Amino acid sequence: MVPSTGRLLEEQRRSAADAAGVVVFGCCAAWALITAAGRDARPEGMLLALLAVAAGYAFGRIGGALLPVAVPAVAALAGGFAALAAPRALPGTVSVVVPGSGHGGAEAAQLALAAGTACCAAWAARRTATRTVLRLAVAGTAVAALLLGSPVGAAVVVVVLLCSSAVARTRRRAPVLAGCALTAALVTGGTVAMAGDALPDGPAAALEGRLTEHRVLLWRDALGLAADRPVLGAGPDAFGFLSETVRNTPGSDGKPHSAPLQLAAEQGLPGAALLGAAFCWTLAALGRSPRSTPVVLTAGASLTALAALASVGNALSFPQVTVAAGLLAGVATSRPLSYGTGPEPVAAAAPGGAAPVRVHREGGGRPAEEAPGS
Repeated sequence: MVPSTGRLLEEQRRSAADAAGVVVFGCCAAWALITAAGRDARPEGMLLALLAVAAGYAFGRIGGALLPVAVPAVAALAGGFAALAAPRALPGTVSVVVPGSGHGGAEAAQLALAAGTACCAAWAARRTATRTVLRLAVAGTAVAALLLGSPVGAAVVVVVLLCSSAVARTRRRAPVLAGCALTAALVTGGTVAMAGDALPDGPAAALEGRLTEHRVLLWRDALGLAADRPVLGAGPDAFGFLSETVRNTPGSDGKPHSAPLQLAAEQGLPGAALLGAAFCWTLAALGRSPRSTPVVLTAGASLTALAALASVGNALSFPQVTVAAGLLAGVATSRPLSYGTGPEPVAAAAPGGAAPVRVHREGGGRPAEEAPGS
């Protein structure tokens, strides 16, 4: 059967989106090396993070194509268990902002990604019972996180689960993905405004009480370094050597606990812009994904939660988080080869005894609602 012109065009657009992703992440790696050249800087952390994302993405694309339910379900189970069984299991919101600690933020990010991956598996499942079990597992993860002392972990899981349920009948993915981008931009803008002391006194005092003064001082140091060296920054992994707050804090991990501010300080404004470009590319790739709209938007909500956590915490400094993020993006942009999520022609009887009409249905027998990217 010869593919239709519309399908060929859609395949070309997806190929162009994949090529754009290679360019964006290649630029991220190249810029890390450029900003490290001739300095006592260490770009290895950035390069390893990019490698982890790429590895997770490749595995997600392959696994999502071959086993669109089993692979994300097992990955979600492993990620959730790893977060809940961590030695310092989910200290919660306090741990997210305690000086020298980033593990709580990483565990909350893991839970958000695990919840999103499990919900994607639920939408891909054909059987209602399988969907119910997976969603109950996500709800159980939220309860376990709360019992183990992580309100923030439980909250992000509940948010992802509610968002996944809310998009059940959404027909257009582009406005929702645009809302995801706007949400991430607002959180990042609020972080920068807090670091620059640009918020009104009331909200600033409330946020500082929640974030702790130490966290805000780290952000201000990062913003100051970015202002002093806006193009090349101080060099990858150099923040810990130049930050006065880090030097005055014994046991500090040397991170500003904000991915955008860290890149702005260490790799200049181009580095921060490349981070934003990587996130925007991910949302654009989801918009072009052949997967059903609920799968795409669930992944978008989960990755937006990760972006918010990374803006106010240290989540992206942990390889388990970057691998899980890449895997979720890969699963949500894969083309399943088996029946269950991919468009499947189903015979439907035409009125008046005419020949059966072939209609397309998506995951679990749901009618296809839209063309990807609309």
